[in-house]
Amino acid sequence: SQTMMVAQRLYEAGRITYMRTDSVNLSSLAISTTKKEIERLYGTEYSQTRKYHTSSKGAQEAHEAIRPTDMSAHNIDGTSQEKRLYDLIWKRTAASQMADAKIDKTTVSIAIFDTEGHEAADLQFVATGEIITFDGFLKVYRESTDDENENEDTSHALPAMNEGQLLERRSIVSTERYSMGPSRYTEASLVHKLEELGIGRPSTYAPTISTIQQREYVQKGEKKGEERTYTVDTLQALKITSKNKKEMAGADKGKLIPTDIGIVVNDFLMENFPDIMDYNFTAKVEQEFDKISEGKAKWNTAMKDFYKHFEPEVESVMNARSEHKAGERELGVDPKTNKPVFVKIGRFGPVVQIGTADDTDKPRFAQIPTDKSMETLTLDDALELFKLPRTVGQFEGTDVVIGTGRFGPYIMHNKKYVSLPKEEDPLTVSLDTAIRLIETKRLQDAQRHLKQFDEDPKLEVMNGRYGPYIAYDGKNYRIPKAMHERAAELTYEECQDIMKNAPEPKTKRKRK
Repeated sequence: SQTMMVAQRLYEAGRITYMRTDSVNLSSLAISTTKKEIERLYGTEYSQTRKYHTSSKGAQEAHEAIRPTDMSAHNIDGTSQEKRLYDLIWKRTAASQMADAKIDKTTVSIAIFDTEGHEAADLQFVATGEIITFDGFLKVYRESTDDENENEDTSHALPAMNEGQLLERRSIVSTERYSMGPSRYTEASLVHKLEELGIGRPSTYAPTISTIQQREYVQKGEKKGEERTYTVDTLQALKITSKNKKEMAGADKGKLIPTDIGIVVNDFLMENFPDIMDYNFTAKVEQEFDKISEGKAKWNTAMKDFYKHFEPEVESVMNARSEHKAGERELGVDPKTNKPVFVKIGRFGPVVQIGTADDTDKPRFAQIPTDKSMETLTLDDALELFKLPRTVGQFEGTDVVIGTGRFGPYIMHNKKYVSLPKEEDPLTVSLDTAIRLIETKRLQDAQRHLKQFDEDPKLEVMNGRYGPYIAYDGKNYRIPKAMHERAAELTYEECQDIMKNAPEPKTKRKRK
């Protein structure tokens, strides 16, 4: 959605064509101007006029492909994001009208002979290499990849060799490699997959990805990866040496990771509405909408046909009674109370529950931290969560309590809350650390509250994200920029004048 916002600004500034399209078609004017610019910058041998047509059946080709309005403008004025996006659009447009790159690829099979000169029949070394003889469109643009296991260049430049030539072995290096599972989707690769499946339109891709994040079905990964050791064996002359090296693996920073809520919702829908969840269903609906827009089908008939089958399915699922709610799983029995322990989706997310609603005592609940999953949580992990809240000591004559809630672990002192940083474990954090965090929070609050007035306790000068302002009786008033530097020194009368002369807030139009 952020990329679409940046593209919207470029479009409104007249820098690019309409951006909510998946068309790959360029107008004859665009092709002509691009050709002239390529020949001027790189020479005629780099120019190759092309006309593209999308392979997607439901593509929206009423507009041109996204391109610069003026190919002679290589750079623009604007924010760094606008400059980067414009540069990408310009390069891809230019590359689409440039000649193919020419690459010579070579594969060399190297036979192995023993010390007596006998050839090993079933064994040989294979070397591959490539040389770019003409860079073509690569002079402007190279495609990137999101897959971390594809970031190694497996081809190298080979020295000149002749068939039958005797090669001398200098060294042989063997590097340990781990098998990699499929990479998680990024926002970009998920859009590409949606296009492949024929699901959605350019105008719906960004809202779809925003919605699944807002509903917390997925969240962007923050893990930078874990360090792991791999072995490199080297044969030099007749001596083999081994070295252990380290690399980072398993990073999911920026990837879309399914949450417990997302997994439970998906499982529930897959179990009860398999036809609706089928990839082909959405593509078929999109095609039906296209027919309606073209006047080849009636919308009310299409809706009637759909609800004829869908409504009974919904009624059936709603009336079905299940012993356990969706996603609920029994982990075992609490040894202290001899009551069952469950994981389930609660009102504020995944929770652990000890006991049932039928017990005489109320069930006990504990929030599952964001770094743990319902799918992999064990009984021991679940029981650890019930060690909170815990009192770590006293500060200024009041208990310091460590707990966890909907928004993560916290420190409570004197009825005030302080968030616990991610690097601190709520089960082991010390009293000294808690006191330090409490004092840091007080200092931050003091810097935020600039001044209070004895004349009226409800009147206060505050320091906000966009500068100082006046807060009074639940309302905020802007302080003129000329007075920002001495905001903490404003008098009671000056504050009254600012509030008196404040513009009336714009009234929101009521929807009819």
